[in-house]
Amino acid sequence: MYDLLYKAWKKERENVDVQTLPQDFYAKLADYVKRIKKERRMLDEKTAKARLMQREFVNVRKTVSELVQLRYEKTLQNTLKEKTMRGVGLTSEEEKLVEGVSLLVEPYHLLAKDILKGHLSHVKRKEQPKKKLVRLLQEVPAIVGSDMKTYGPFKPENIATLPSENARILIRQSVAVEVEA
Repeated sequence: MYDLLYKAWKKERENVDVQTLPQDFYAKLADYVKRIKKERRMLDEKTAKARLMQREFVNVRKTVSELVQLRYEKTLQNTLKEKTMRGVGLTSEEEKLVEGVSLLVEPYHLLAKDILKGHLSHVKRKEQPKKKLVRLLQEVPAIVGSDMKTYGPFKPENIATLPSENARILIRQSVAVEVEA
């Protein structure tokens, strides 16, 4: 597992875009760290094996931190630039995090667009509908809505009632269309 981690870290450092990881990468990595910790606890700290395990753990901790930080920075930059991150090498855990970031970023983009149109309709709006009815155009994994509830997973042509913030993001990404009730 260490070799896989190192290769992923190196590839991420050498490339501008987020690199594809296996969907179960983080789960396997967590199991690997758990195994190292368990094995370290069972060893006498004075043995060579214990020192090697300690060094391995330090290296893993540093590499994981850097890998996650690199991926976070790339993903955040793309989200801020309004680039769609779905299907570009993110794990399912990362896709859920990106959806949360998108909820924060979208209002600022709408503010800039409104100002350039000469009005502030999005800022003036007092009460938006809490939910929107949408028809999904493609497969979407389960998402955590702005109300902290889980929605999905969805298949093409599914109809769903989602929190309006989540529905707007899916519509903007051409993953769903609003259904008029």
